[in-house]
Amino acid sequence: MAALRLAGAAVDAAVLQRLGELGFLPGEPVRLLRRGPGGREPLAVQVGDTMFALRRAEAACIEVTPIAEVGP
Repeated sequence: MAALRLAGAAVDAAVLQRLGELGFLPGEPVRLLRRGPGGREPLAVQVGDTMFALRRAEAACIEVTPIAEVGP
């Protein structure tokens, strides 16, 4: 699990806005569930109770900081 913050430098403002609308907000816990075939995209991530599939370009807009695991 990780706490995320949007890495806004040199990224498309529309992508940042959309990620924020989906719930990718500073300090919000996010979990990487799995990667696509061969470890590539899409990346399956969970924010709250919702699972999303992200392309690497979208995931590159998110900076994560590891935090202690909380429960299963």
